[in-house]
Amino acid sequence: MTFGEAIEALKGGKRAQRAGWNGKDMWIALIHPGNAMFVKFRSSLPMQPCIGMKTAQNEMQPGWLASQADMLADDWDIVEDVPPVSEGR
Repeated sequence: MTFGEAIEALKGGKRAQRAGWNGKDMWIALIHPGNAMFVKFRSSLPMQPCIGMKTAQNEMQPGWLASQADMLADDWDIVEDVPPVSEGR
């Protein structure tokens, strides 16, 4: 599927990955902020939703950015072996 279709899947609580990615079990998901706050320098700011990537090292990297190759690729798939992500989770 296309990158646009993958984004719509993320908005629907699903996870997506590219067939062309080298890393094992890497995928992206929409991260909802929940109760997270940025607290520093005597102020606090609410967090906004972002896209995060589950890395090959089994860590979550918030703020993933698509490359031009990612945006133009047609090899996006839904990750089916994990439950959908629910808001605030």
